[in-house]
Amino acid sequence: MKIAILPGDGIGPEIMAEAVKVLKALDLRFEMETAVVGGAAYEAAGHPLPEATLNLAKAADAVLFGAVGDWKYDKLDRPLRPEQAILGLRKHLGLFANFRPAICYEQLTAASSLKPELVGGLDILIIRELTGDIYFGQPRGRRTAVDGHFPGTEEAFDTMRYSRPEIERIAHVAFQAARKRSGGKGGKVTSVDKANVLETFQFWKDVVTDVHKDYADVELEHMYVDNAAMQLVRAPKKFDVVVTGNMFGDILSDEAAMLTGSIGMLPSASLDKNNKGLYEPSHGSAPDIAGQGVANPLATILSAAMMLRFSLNQEVAAQRIEAAVQKVLSQGLRTADIYSEGTTRVGTAQMGDAVIKAMG
Repeated sequence: MKIAILPGDGIGPEIMAEAVKVLKALDLRFEMETAVVGGAAYEAAGHPLPEATLNLAKAADAVLFGAVGDWKYDKLDRPLRPEQAILGLRKHLGLFANFRPAICYEQLTAASSLKPELVGGLDILIIRELTGDIYFGQPRGRRTAVDGHFPGTEEAFDTMRYSRPEIERIAHVAFQAARKRSGGKGGKVTSVDKANVLETFQFWKDVVTDVHKDYADVELEHMYVDNAAMQLVRAPKKFDVVVTGNMFGDILSDEAAMLTGSIGMLPSASLDKNNKGLYEPSHGSAPDIAGQGVANPLATILSAAMMLRFSLNQEVAAQRIEAAVQKVLSQGLRTADIYSEGTTRVGTAQMGDAVIKAMG
């Protein structure tokens, strides 16, 4: 089993070090190879996704990714900015399905900005289509407007588009995930769109409805994205699996993450059609705290558990890590982002060591 380790920028190297420690503590044989990505890669090779890094990612069975980005790169041309690395990996590896669980751990219920009764027991899975939509649609660019409200002035434009196969494959993933979460049959999928305004998402709604015919046991509801954003903070536990497009999924998954008390707790997976995946924490590179040893490594450690489950077929090892994370939380250990009075504040490395100890 070969794993590409891409630490990235900011707190990326610190949190990745803890995830690697946890993987090495398992009774499994891994070949792990590290490469630069993001701003670190720009500094080393003049590009956020060097050819050597991309080739390693292609050759590996799975990719464990830290985080990329730093304010000092904001003035670079867009193709050279650190964030382009993750977009490039998604495109070149065919990673079309993003899994973002939003789980509110019992021990962290009080850390949520919502009332405990709204988030206690929360367990949502947001599935975001990752390679289409307005983020990748062509044409795009800047030009002189020839029509609209201000012809003759400078304008920018992007194109929102989806093909039937793109929607079909992500819909199948969502319905299958709902079945799996419910024990093999049933479950619920909420398809989020903006069909009342956008032709693209009227098409999305029509195609998802067609695919649903193959999953009669799974409940399907359609919801406009603005209503979905509201319901996530009004009654989040009404959701089970949420499936939506690239841009809406980007926004809603971050909103759902904050229901849990800290985005520092949440992993994610981006998968291709064969379940090869890129696994990363849901949070960013946090350059303001980089190097201080205070970042929360649990999202990265839990991302490693997802990697074991989905790409490396090591379910027992995945459960072992997840149980260890639950145990350290029950012991009252907290990094700064989830600390509260009465708990014990620990640093990045201490939290990683605690997870290894809890694994036995």
